[in-house]
Amino acid sequence: MITVYVALGANLASPKAQLDQACEALKSLASDGQLSVSPYYQSAPMGDVPQPDYLNAVARFTTKLAPLALLDALQGIENEQGRVREVRWGARTLDLDLLLYGDWQLDIPRLKVPHYGMKTRSFVLIPLMDLAPDLILPCGTGLTSLITEELKCQVQQLGPDH
Repeated sequence: MITVYVALGANLASPKAQLDQACEALKSLASDGQLSVSPYYQSAPMGDVPQPDYLNAVARFTTKLAPLALLDALQGIENEQGRVREVRWGARTLDLDLLLYGDWQLDIPRLKVPHYGMKTRSFVLIPLMDLAPDLILPCGTGLTSLITEELKCQVQQLGPDH
């Protein structure tokens, strides 16, 4: 079993319901059916495609799935929830990104782990810190060293009931 962290994002078709449904689906990938999920955060979209703000979170669980099998399962969940890949950084019903797969470092055509953009994205780092404040990334960087006041201002935590 290996501990993984998955980023969740949605900004179409009732984003909160999309994240809630995705969390239920992720439990089926967890080796023990257990899942830890950060609070939900609201953030502005990346890029210059006009679209609504996102809801984001990070989930942690253990799995027996190999990296590519996990990626396939994550993409299957996205597809089941209506994900359409038409525009890069465009609006979406659900986006699931594999951030960390234990302490593995992978760079293959379909998958890069740790996720290539995670060190600079507030909507990933802040919820990740909620789950694992003492986390050391595979490169040796401590998670807390990446958190700046500017990043904290880029997201807004939703209430405890999301």
